[in-house]
Amino acid sequence: MLYFERGSTSDRLSAEDLRECLSTALKRLGPRRRVLVVPPDFTRFHSQAGQLTRLAYDFYGAALTDILPALGTHTAMTPHQLDEMFPGVPHDLFRVHNWRTGVTTVGEVPAAFVKEVSGGAVDFPWPAQLADLIWTGGHDLILSIGQVVPHEVIGMANYNKNIFVGTGGQEGINKSHFVGAAYGMERMMGRSNTPVRRILNYASEHFTKHLPIVYVHTVVGRAADGRLAVRGLYVSDDVSGFDRAAQLSLEVNFEMLEAPLKKVVVYLDPAEFKSTWLGNKSIYRTRMAMADGGELVVLAPGLKEFGEDHEIDRLIRKYGYRGTPETLAATQANAELRNNLSAAAHLIHGSTEGRFNVTYCPGHLTQAEIESVNFRYADLKTMTQRYNPALLKDGWNTLPDGEQIFYISNPALGLWAFRGRFAD
Repeated sequence: MLYFERGSTSDRLSAEDLRECLSTALKRLGPRRRVLVVPPDFTRFHSQAGQLTRLAYDFYGAALTDILPALGTHTAMTPHQLDEMFPGVPHDLFRVHNWRTGVTTVGEVPAAFVKEVSGGAVDFPWPAQLADLIWTGGHDLILSIGQVVPHEVIGMANYNKNIFVGTGGQEGINKSHFVGAAYGMERMMGRSNTPVRRILNYASEHFTKHLPIVYVHTVVGRAADGRLAVRGLYVSDDVSGFDRAAQLSLEVNFEMLEAPLKKVVVYLDPAEFKSTWLGNKSIYRTRMAMADGGELVVLAPGLKEFGEDHEIDRLIRKYGYRGTPETLAATQANAELRNNLSAAAHLIHGSTEGRFNVTYCPGHLTQAEIESVNFRYADLKTMTQRYNPALLKDGWNTLPDGEQIFYISNPALGLWAFRGRFAD
């Protein structure tokens, strides 16, 4: 059921608008006694989920008993991050998701179905796993909050991904990432009906329909003045809100270009991007726009690691971003990659397949570390002086010496492609 919808490419929902919209939706749900909120973590700070979680806390008061950030494989949020993203919400309401031990397998999507929807790319069964707190917490409302935006693993982020991946288990997360990588991210990004989404929808339909999950979806874009703008809010207990949000997100977050880009400069906010696990969104979101032989320059002042998880970091350092054939061969030959398919998928996602070059300019990693995983390296200070984020505007820029670049201030907010590479 769709409880609330508001959105358009021209809407700009204020903080008070969000309060009024969410309150209208929650009143339609009726009284609740024990509420769990599942927002994203700090890596989705711009989703406005923090503000909406605060509004839910204001609405429900003591009935809001638990907040479970959908960490997936990310590290737990720090007290400072909690204060910044969820101002005024007591820390003792927050629970930390443990993707290795804190989950229940609630069902299994058959291998035959996985094979069918993936076009034969994979043929293993997929375990539907979610946090114990969701499965056995005894809540009469589970409020899943997040942003719908183009995504490299599933096509369009959120809806039941927030539950089955954000609060999922090791095997489910690993296999979902690998399905997307094997099928091909460029066949999925910007699309709402993908193999991974159909697998999660099967799990929702067969295993969790009895759970009182209600989805709150935002659509966030950058306005003409350069500031973030909330373009839409959709609340439903089924796929209807997600479908509407995904349609608006394509209009808000997807930039279709007439020609490929030869030089792209991406800035990674140090508060948000500290690893290539997240920072490679600069590659994922621009790859369909990059010209063959082009260069992607990534200004990454916060970059200090490859994987946020220690084991994934080790695997990235060992195998590097070397393309699909080499990664698939390494996965077949090495049990440690077969047992961590999300790492293998990430290595595929982060490779350009040799089609264009990536130059990372890290704040903390060394040149040897960057080059060891098959990226180019450049000095951050030198490159920031040339490509100063404070002076650049999103989109085309012409430098004093005549060089033309395409600048992106936050790759997590969009998807870029040129028509010759993006097939409907």
